[in-house]
Amino acid sequence: MKREIYYVPTLQELGNQAASLVAATAQRCVDEKNVFNLALSGGETPRMLYSLLSRPPFSTLMPWGHTQVFWGDERCVPPTDPDSNYRMAMEAMIPRVPVPLMNVYRIPAEMEPPEDAAAEYAWTIAEALKTRGLYDIPAGAPFPSLDLIVLGVGTDGHTASLFPGDRVLEETYLWVSAVFAPDSPPEVPRITLTLPVINAARGVLFLVSGDGKGEVVRAILEKPESAVGHYPAAMVSPVETLIWLVDKTVIS
Repeated sequence: MKREIYYVPTLQELGNQAASLVAATAQRCVDEKNVFNLALSGGETPRMLYSLLSRPPFSTLMPWGHTQVFWGDERCVPPTDPDSNYRMAMEAMIPRVPVPLMNVYRIPAEMEPPEDAAAEYAWTIAEALKTRGLYDIPAGAPFPSLDLIVLGVGTDGHTASLFPGDRVLEETYLWVSAVFAPDSPPEVPRITLTLPVINAARGVLFLVSGDGKGEVVRAILEKPESAVGHYPAAMVSPVETLIWLVDKTVIS
C-alpha cells in the first residue's frame, strides 16, 4: 500500500484537491474496466467535496454514466432525516449530476432490526459488484473491492461508524454490520462497512478538517504503528493507495 499525506492551507483547497483526485481516479477506473465504484461519507467536509463534484469543471470530468455510488456508513434514521448521510449527498450532489439513479445504492437504514438492514446492504453490494452473495462466500474468500472510499475521522479516532473498542472492529466475516450505542451524536444505531471491506478497497481518501482532531491526527500520521491499537482510523489499510488530505488548521 502507498500512503500519501497532503497538508493544505485552506478548507477550499482541500475540497478542490479532493475533487480533482476523485475525478482522476474515476476516469482511470473507467478506462481500465468501464466502471467506477465510489463509497461516500457523511460530514461537512465531504459535503463540500460533493458540491464541487456537482459543478464545473469537476462535474464534466467525472464519468457519471459509469459511476456506481455506495455509502460507507449510515445512521439508522429515515432517508429524509437531517442526520442522514444519504440525504446530505442528495442535497449536495446526486440530483445535480447525470449519475443513473439505478447506480445509487443507499443503505436501507430505516429497516428494523439494524442487523437486517446491514445484511440487505451486503446483498446490494454483492449484486452491484457482481460478487458472490454474502452467505455463499466460503471462509477466507475475498471481500468486495470498491475503487475508492471517502472517509473522515472523528475526535476519538473513529471512521465510518467504526468506534474505538467496538466489537465490530474484530469482524472478519460480515461485509456490513450494525453498530449500537455509538459514542458520537446522534446516539442512534448505525450501519457500517466493516474494516475488512474498507481494507479490500483499491483506495481510501481521508478528508480531515474541524476542531479537536489535532492530537488524534498527529498520532495516526506520525506514529501509525502505535496508533493502530487506539484509533480505528489508523487501522485502515487499503490495497493500493491511502491518501490523507488534512486542513493545516487541524494540527496547528
